[in-house]
Amino acid sequence: MGSNSKSYCFLFLVLLALSITAGCRSNFFDESIVTDHLPAIGPDYINVTIPPNIAPMNFMIKEDGKFYRIRATSAKGHQINIRSSDGKVRFPAGKWRRITEESRGDEITFMVFASDGRKGFKQFEPFVMYVADEPIDPYLAYRLIHPGYYSWSGIKIVQRSLESFRVQSVFENQVMEKNCANCHSFNRNSPDRFMIHIRGSLGGTYFAENGRITKADPKIDGMPGGATYPSWHPDGRYLAFSSNQVRQSFYSVPEKSIEVFDLVSSLILYDREKNEIINITDSDPAEYLQTFPSWSPDGKYLYFCRAPQYGSGYNPEMEEIMNTRYDLARKSFDPGSKSFGDTEVVFSASEIMKSASFPRVSPDGRFLVFTLADYGTFPVWHREADLYILDLTTGEARRMDINSEETESYHTWSNNGRWLVFNSRRTDGRSSRPFLAWIDPEGNQGREFILPQKDPALYDKMLESFNIPEFVSGEIKLRPRDFAAASKQEILIAQPGGDAMPAQLRDEKKIKAAIEENERPIHE
Repeated sequence: MGSNSKSYCFLFLVLLALSITAGCRSNFFDESIVTDHLPAIGPDYINVTIPPNIAPMNFMIKEDGKFYRIRATSAKGHQINIRSSDGKVRFPAGKWRRITEESRGDEITFMVFASDGRKGFKQFEPFVMYVADEPIDPYLAYRLIHPGYYSWSGIKIVQRSLESFRVQSVFENQVMEKNCANCHSFNRNSPDRFMIHIRGSLGGTYFAENGRITKADPKIDGMPGGATYPSWHPDGRYLAFSSNQVRQSFYSVPEKSIEVFDLVSSLILYDREKNEIINITDSDPAEYLQTFPSWSPDGKYLYFCRAPQYGSGYNPEMEEIMNTRYDLARKSFDPGSKSFGDTEVVFSASEIMKSASFPRVSPDGRFLVFTLADYGTFPVWHREADLYILDLTTGEARRMDINSEETESYHTWSNNGRWLVFNSRRTDGRSSRPFLAWIDPEGNQGREFILPQKDPALYDKMLESFNIPEFVSGEIKLRPRDFAAASKQEILIAQPGGDAMPAQLRDEKKIKAAIEENERPIHE
């Protein structure tokens, strides 16, 4: 046989193989058995609203089968076809970015097919992911910690790119003599101005500004505890803190494990320019527990939570703790004189036998999202804790659509005010996971979704909690070794300025007695 004949024969065989393959592809869809139900997938991303710049929404198909096919179609008809033998669906980053961009303000449609290897494919009902027009902040910072009470031998603060799966450490206590990091906070979501509070042999509040770290101690004599629950004033000069004597008690019933509460707590203002601590005075006649400060985006108001001080003093009984309920309040603020106005209650949670915590005002100043539980000040251990949204223009508050039967707690807003990140324990009832939700200008919410991972089964095998998730508008350049180097600095001790401490906290003998009569403070 001549060489030309061999070439024609080879070409014929190639074309025959291609025609058979094409026929199989055609038969694959034509012969599918159509079902009348949606596929079971995990995480459950069906009908969620996602940002156009989110990382691939990889998921697991939880339907019986030995072979799976998935088709994702953009609003403009562009498709991604995926084959999977283990049920894991991983979208290529470049192709995923194209279909999300093509579907801004519209939706992506997903088709799932499963085969048992014998009778063709089962075709499930299609589902969609809605794509918002507004992007999300490109990074999320959070603390990774095991869900326990006193274990902090392996703590990290990391930044995760929301546009990819890249994770980088910002702080690791393995290079900081295993000191505990318990608070981090960003000034207007900036990667160039933030703080981390560290406890232990290298303890202090580490302020990072434009690549430089300063180690300070914003605590003066007479404060009941360290400076905690920070909130940056928008101009970056001031920070509001609460100073708390925190205790914890344990339950003997299986449905509850722990109760965390404050013996005393007050609000303070830290002037970074002058390195001064000023008491945020209150002219109200009664004494209050005050905590969780949070500035309005224009810096004109400081929001916080307050409850009446325990009637029995600094050694409350459990029944008294369970009857303690915090209202949402605020004070006006004049940055020129560093003075505050009188307290104004904006939402009386105690009137409905509830307790409020973690107030966060939207960047446009219209909405305030907070956590509402049955009582107390630490909702992360309360299964009934839900997120509520308060319209500051009308005073109307309502339970948000993004809640579950498990705990919803810590939350923050994106820079553009269209996205909310919050912690939820809905996946296993134990570990806190970050969920993202779209919020429209009227406060309505799209269906929330858990932070996507490269391995969609990661949450099934990961124990750590994602603690204090905060949006960040860019990459943090500092790394763990930078904080280790800064730990060698001489600490900058804050000085009292003006009326540094409220009258009810100046009696140091009472505070000392409270410490001796109760358990050792947590976080100290």
